[in-house]
Amino acid sequence: MPQKVRVPLRILVGYYADAALPVYVKVAALSRRESGCEAGVAYLAGLLGLSRSTVERALTELMRPAPDDDIAEVTSYRRTRPGGRGHTAVRRVRVPARAEHGAWLPTRAAEALSPRQLRAYAALAYATATGHHMSLTDLARLLRHRSGKKAGEPLNARSVRRILRDLEDLGWISVDRRAGYRGRHLYAVHDEPLQIPLTADSDEGSGEDLGEGSLAYEEDHLTDSPDDTPPAACVIRRRREQVVAREPVENPPLPPTFRRAYAGPALSLAPRIWRILEPVKVLLPGLSVYVVRELAREIGRQLDEGQEPQRLRARLEHRFASTQQILDPGRWLLGAAVVRHGCGLAACESGRIWATGDECGVCARARDAAATLRRLELELDERERQMSITAPYRLPATRPRPAALPPGRPT
Repeated sequence: MPQKVRVPLRILVGYYADAALPVYVKVAALSRRESGCEAGVAYLAGLLGLSRSTVERALTELMRPAPDDDIAEVTSYRRTRPGGRGHTAVRRVRVPARAEHGAWLPTRAAEALSPRQLRAYAALAYATATGHHMSLTDLARLLRHRSGKKAGEPLNARSVRRILRDLEDLGWISVDRRAGYRGRHLYAVHDEPLQIPLTADSDEGSGEDLGEGSLAYEEDHLTDSPDDTPPAACVIRRRREQVVAREPVENPPLPPTFRRAYAGPALSLAPRIWRILEPVKVLLPGLSVYVVRELAREIGRQLDEGQEPQRLRARLEHRFASTQQILDPGRWLLGAAVVRHGCGLAACESGRIWATGDECGVCARARDAAATLRRLELELDERERQMSITAPYRLPATRPRPAALPPGRPT
């Protein structure tokens, strides 16, 4: 039975950012130990696949009282030894009241899904448990824009469909289309993802599979922190909920028990991602789970922008064939191979329109403007150089003589 955490409804529908949800799930799961959640920011970021700055902002948001109801979800305790040397802070979540609404989420979902996907999964889990039939409009109001010019506005229906399609491809939900109230879809939420084989489709001419027929890797960390004894001879000082840490605390190195292999299901990729990665499949077995997940997310983001799968596949195939030596496959795939070159137009591919092969007008105008600017800079430099050469040979200007004093006035 997978470990599940009850998330208050105010976190799902409140002002909290998307990243606050997976951070809360992981802190709540680890704080079930008697000693509380002793995981540092770096350890939480590694578990969730997020950056340290994102985890720190999420913790700060959870520890501060919300502006609408003045309630903080996470309490942090800073620990110091008698000599003044600090330890990782101990964090605990607020115990919600029994009558307070919430959704039960598996802790594995916080690691396997992106923050926005996890929020959509949590909303469907709550709606399924309470018997509500959610529509795309309801989900769009919940998954609203959190930053930028459209902050606070609902997502469009296309973005919501993409998120639901990704959840279905990953095996976390099942959709019974047009079977609910007034033709709405019925969603079934799974505590564990359904296993999706990674074998390529035979009718599309894909190549052979890797290894035993699936692109699967074993993760190198636990889903939850194992029980270990708290450090001895330490003083625990309670910190107020609304106070943020004034300086970072050095995290101790992970004990050997934290490095046991993950015994759960292997990582799975959607078939559409696997078909695009097939030209570089020889580089995938040596990559970590984090790199493979980030690579799949980047490809999915570009597909959602409107880029064709054949275009991404051809890009990877061309750059892999034109690169002589690859020292770091993960860095090369994320930083060079999958990156699109060109202007802001989604149809532009390295200065040309992908669908027609014509030269991109935006890129051409940008090159002309850069060439003109460069020419003007060279002319200005040449003019300044000529002026510096002729300056020593210029005659000094003569000062005008003072006017003669009128006769009879003393000098």
